[in-house]
Amino acid sequence: MKVRGAVLRSTPGEFELVELELDGPRQGELTVRVAASGLCRSDYSIAAGTHHVERLPMCCGHEGAGTVVEVGPNTPGWAVGDHVVLSALPSCGRCRMCATGRGNLCDLNASLLYGARFDDPTSYRMSLAGQPVGQWCGVSTFAEYTTVGVTSAVKIDPSVPLDRACLVGCGVNTGWGSAVNMGEVRPGDTTIVMGAGGIGSFALQGARHAGATNLIAVDPVPFKREMATTFGATHACESIAEATDLAKHLTNGQGADTTIITVGELQPAHIADAYASLRKGGICVITALGDTKHVGMDIPVYEFTVFQKRIQGSMFGGVAPMWDIRKMLSMYTAGQLLLDEVITTTYSLDEINKGYQDMLDGRNIRGVIVYP
Repeated sequence: MKVRGAVLRSTPGEFELVELELDGPRQGELTVRVAASGLCRSDYSIAAGTHHVERLPMCCGHEGAGTVVEVGPNTPGWAVGDHVVLSALPSCGRCRMCATGRGNLCDLNASLLYGARFDDPTSYRMSLAGQPVGQWCGVSTFAEYTTVGVTSAVKIDPSVPLDRACLVGCGVNTGWGSAVNMGEVRPGDTTIVMGAGGIGSFALQGARHAGATNLIAVDPVPFKREMATTFGATHACESIAEATDLAKHLTNGQGADTTIITVGELQPAHIADAYASLRKGGICVITALGDTKHVGMDIPVYEFTVFQKRIQGSMFGGVAPMWDIRKMLSMYTAGQLLLDEVITTTYSLDEINKGYQDMLDGRNIRGVIVYP
């Protein structure tokens, strides 16, 4: 099948619209007509050259939803017409991590950067002029159609709009889980969320759901600070220094119980600032991605012991994709999770570079590509 898709031929570089050859599904695979894809910052980080991938060209996009149009042979449990969310992370259900409830750390993730099949680094499903094209996260939602493994697909209720469901492929769970799972936010807590974009908006919602009393959003963009109140923020600050002072004022000098870093491009200084905002025993959750070359943080090491603070990494919010994707959508249909309000602008695939420029300019909470 010939399909249009947005690829990166070099990094740094811009997304280029090309005609790709897409193979049909083999056993354990599905071909999906993509309905919508979120414009996540991680894909832009590849284009900017700060997030490394093992193969170029790469067809990006990892936050999508669509309809199954073909099922591979001997692949039970799937049918043409099924609605699916394409998960940014695969989950095999059998490895140690999956079997112990940590599907976000599935062993299949070791091959995410290669763009090949997770179980065979030499096997690809997309090509351009006879050259293999990598599928970012194994899904490539920046293409009209894509062929994926069933370990990356989650069947959902067909009543859920696909242009909303796509957000649950990455952003919703990553932000929500950063607060609820990794940040351990509890009723009455004081929580800071650094970065009020797509991931931050769901971290705010997760913290609100968990019962945080004081919920402080931090972002230099006035539009994002204003929108943060829609997602549960009780306060909005321009800088982390201002938020730290506020958190201490609200807690009799103690500081935040949890600070979650969801900025667009992680810098070591962000971690040091977040760590300094915490009370004794507080948790700094690192959700944002930074340049792979950055090493080291300027943090007083004695505080790890005497203040018992914790720095906690967060991969996909610590959720189990095959279960939590459906759970988040059930919360959406029950009115407990805001998705419509997070989508600021929709784009065609041809407008992908404009969409990312709008993101960089602070115009969007989340941009979404909608396919005709």
